[in-house]
Formats: sequence, structure tokens, C-alpha cells
Amino acid sequence: MATSMAMLTVNPCAAGAAAGRRLQGCRRGSLPPATFRRGAVKAEAGSGRTRFHKAIEKDGIVLMPGCFDALSAAIIQKTGFSAAFISGYALSAASLGLPDIGLLTPPEMAESARFICAAAPGIPIIADADTGGGNALNVQRTVKDLIAAGVAGCFLEDQAWPKKCGHMRGKSVIPAEEHAAKIAAARDAIGDADFFLIARTDARGPNGLDDAIDRANLNEEELREIGRRTKGLRVSNMIEGGITPLRTPQELQAMGFHIVEHCLTTLYAATRGMTEVLRILKEAGTTREALHKLATFEEFNQMIDLDSWNEIEARFSKYKVSEKVLA
Repeated sequence: MATSMAMLTVNPCAAGAAAGRRLQGCRRGSLPPATFRRGAVKAEAGSGRTRFHKAIEKDGIVLMPGCFDALSAAIIQKTGFSAAFISGYALSAASLGLPDIGLLTPPEMAESARFICAAAPGIPIIADADTGGGNALNVQRTVKDLIAAGVAGCFLEDQAWPKKCGHMRGKSVIPAEEHAAKIAAARDAIGDADFFLIARTDARGPNGLDDAIDRANLNEEELREIGRRTKGLRVSNMIEGGITPLRTPQELQAMGFHIVEHCLTTLYAATRGMTEVLRILKEAGTTREALHKLATFEEFNQMIDLDSWNEIEARFSKYKVSEKVLA
């Protein structure tokens, strides 16, 4: 099966001043073609086909929501999506209650991914591997841990450690050659596994307020330019409240993209929902006037497949341990 794919991810800043990113051409002699020197992602085409290759071939474009725990992954699968993404930003918030500034470690991601993938076994799930945890040796361990956890692919970025969310200011990147070596180490660790490798760069930095405003006005044209000037598969990252205008999969496919991430939609929805209900509970002392904001007991049990577990329990409860065995 394939080990990696030529991909480009669009990851614009969420704040105006941080959005001043200038699109540059490829830098020769560093990363392979389809890499932007400043900003986005790259990787190189493999020889086989992963589940993500097949999904793209089948549907043309894949819509991939973000998850941050087993329940959110199960809901994504239950609602009919064909893939999901474990966001490092979301997992850091949900598991640690902390921002995405390099505090979540690769082993913590792999451990969480094991539960997440088990909760949604019917869909391939990509994980955020950040910088891979260090040098080429750390990258190999990180990739192998993710494969063992059941993950179907990962992002590997070129930020210097400690990394930050791509939408935050104050980022720095390692030399392109060092990133290329880490990509090669990841591919070596993947071998023939069904694993979709995405190499990402955060090298497009802020260029001042005036440029940030200009770029906010020209952002959609930038998406089209990326689609025209790059080879291979491309990922677009849709962030609610981010600088990139939200677009449908059909609109992004027409611009030349193949995967659409909504990596923080579930996290932001859960945060808003919990905050609103807890505020009501705090002020009123009861939720009886806010039941429309909650799933019902029956709905939730259906979501986590309680009936199927009850059926298994009933089936095996027929077997009784004989007195001879007990003796």
C-alpha cells in the first residue's frame, strides 16, 4: 500500500494581523515539488494506494471533521462521514485543558488515538503528529506508535519545538532539508502499512497589518492560486472564525482541493453547548427549561450502541458454569 501522498494543506491564521502570509514559489533543492517554501504542506507520491487514496478516487473530495475523544469520533462515524481527523489543538484542549503550544506529547496523542480509532473502526482517521517529537528517530517512533494505535495517516510539520497552533503568532521553522529528512524517516517507518503521510510547512509568517488586511481580502484567490500552481493532492483547512472564508467541498474541489478538514467544528460546538447549558444550570439550579439543548437518555444510548452490548450480554448469559468446573 502507499506510504505517502503529494499534498498541500491550507492553514491560514485566524487573526487579521497574523494572517499576513505571502505566497511564494517552490524552493529548489530542498523539499520535493508541490512544496511551498512559505506556508502550507507537502509530501511526495507513494507507489500504492491507501484508504484515503481510494476515498478520493471514489468521491473526488473527502470531507473530514475533527474529533478530540472517542465519543466525538463515534458521533462522526454515526452521522455518516467517511473519515475523521484527530486535531492536536482539540486534543490538547480536551485532554489537558491547555492551548496548542507544544504541551501535548506524541505518546499522549498515540494513546488517545487508540481509544478514538477503536470507537470509530469503520472510518479511516488521520492524526496530528505535530513535529514528530524531535529528530528522525523520534519521528519513526511516533509514526509506528500511531500505526499500532490504528491511525490511518498523520500530519508532520516543520515548526521548531516547542511548536504552536498554525493560527498563532510567534512560530519558527526548521531548515527545509531537516524537514525532508524527517519525512524520509517517516516513510521508512511506514513501510507497506496503509498510512497516509502528509508533510506540512508553517513557513509563511506574518508581514504586518497592511499586508494582513490585503491578504484577508484576497484569500479566496489565494486558494485558487494554490490549486493552479501545485501538484498532487491538496488539503484545505476550514476553521470557523478563521481568515479563510468557509467553502463547501464542491466549491473547494472546483479550486483543485481533495480533502477538506473541519478540524475544530466539533470542539467549538461542544464548548458552546456545554457552556450554555452549564450557565443555565448555575443560574436556575435545574435544566428542566433547557432539555431541548440536550440529547435525551434514549438518543445518547443509541449513539453509543447500548442495544448491541445488551444483545451480546444476553447471548452469553445463556452459558452457565457447571458445578464440576467450580469444583
